[in-house]
Amino acid sequence: MDAILLYLLEASICVAITVIFYRVVLSELTFFTLNRVILIGMLIGSFIIPTLSFKLGLSTLATPEILLPEFFVGKNVPQKAAGITWQEILFYTYLAGVVVMTVHLILGFFTSQRLLGKSRLMRYQNYWIAVHPKFIPASFFSYILLPDFDPNRSEQKQIVLHESVHVRLKHSWDLLLIQFAKIVFWFNPLIYKFENSLREVHEYQADQGVTSSYSKKEYSGLLLQMITGGQGWHFMNNFNQFQTKKRIIMMSKPQSQKREMRRFLLAIPVLAALFFVFSCEITPEEDIDSPTMMGESKATKIGPADISARKMAKDGEPIFDVVEEQPSPPGDMEGWNQYLSENLTYPAQAKSLGIEGTVIVVFVVNADGSLSDVEVLRGIGGGADEAAVRVVQNSPDWTPGKQRGNAINTRMRLPIRFKLDGGESKSTVTQTKPANDFPETIQVPVSI
Repeated sequence: MDAILLYLLEASICVAITVIFYRVVLSELTFFTLNRVILIGMLIGSFIIPTLSFKLGLSTLATPEILLPEFFVGKNVPQKAAGITWQEILFYTYLAGVVVMTVHLILGFFTSQRLLGKSRLMRYQNYWIAVHPKFIPASFFSYILLPDFDPNRSEQKQIVLHESVHVRLKHSWDLLLIQFAKIVFWFNPLIYKFENSLREVHEYQADQGVTSSYSKKEYSGLLLQMITGGQGWHFMNNFNQFQTKKRIIMMSKPQSQKREMRRFLLAIPVLAALFFVFSCEITPEEDIDSPTMMGESKATKIGPADISARKMAKDGEPIFDVVEEQPSPPGDMEGWNQYLSENLTYPAQAKSLGIEGTVIVVFVVNADGSLSDVEVLRGIGGGADEAAVRVVQNSPDWTPGKQRGNAINTRMRLPIRFKLDGGESKSTVTQTKPANDFPETIQVPVSI
């Protein structure tokens, strides 16, 4: 749920920046085809960019250990807080809006289909003309919709030519995409500005197609005569759905100079900035492609144990933090969890004092499989630190890690979370962890 809300936020920002960029930089240019390409391309980019994830490595002196999943010790597995969170309220409100917009879109589509089914179809200059008294001049995918049709009338020829440009350039497919975007981003007012900009470009292209065969003065007069308040349904390009004055001004405007096409190059740094902000994650160089236990992500080292952890192992050989083949406990992770659940109990002192928190233990799996150099990287006291160290020290031998087929010494990190029942906690000691420290909690409650 949180991931969906984050995606919607990031994608909405991308859409907003796209609209602002177009309106400020490109909207006054007469390169209508390029304007359309930019709008559609940046809209698709707004959908895709937040879903991408790339890591950029930075050199660092810190060396991460292989992180084991967090193990939970306590009477009860942590339960979700009662009641509905604000994230859930936000998410379900969003879903309600999606449902409303989807129903509205479907109703519009079927209304158009129903009227098409009742209309009179005829073939004219390789286009399908659908005539129905309830239609206003518009295009709908491969159909040109008209309330009546007389091919001998000059104004109707101009209207058909205008709508045929929409059909030939497949503008209805652009509108289908924008309707989908409106369903996803219905809460973002700028998506409606985006739709207006795209429809505007469609009309400019169609007007340009008409004025190549008819005089601008004659066609402008027709636009003024055809002013109507109707806008039709979602996939339709209506003959007069946008400000007539703006369209006439654009028709009368001189063609943009070729040198002004350089403005379109500004879309490259805009997209690059969006990609860097929403798709790139800066991580330490050592984190990239480093193996982890059970496919979990690693965390950077914290605390004074970082320095002492870099000493040589008991056999005098170096300790590795990144290995080709990871160490594994007896019985793999299932066996390791079983061992911890059978041998780790909540210390009586910590229980009586109401101490809770996470103990982080670092240790070395030696080349012979034995465990050594067990240290507390972060503790909570009350006997919990000692209990965590003791259970690791008494562990059966592991299968050592390997590098190029040779057994080596490997450093590991184990987070153990001590959690009391809600009614027993007195003076809770809370340990704050970095967001990426413990990607998963192994919830195996044991007796206290």
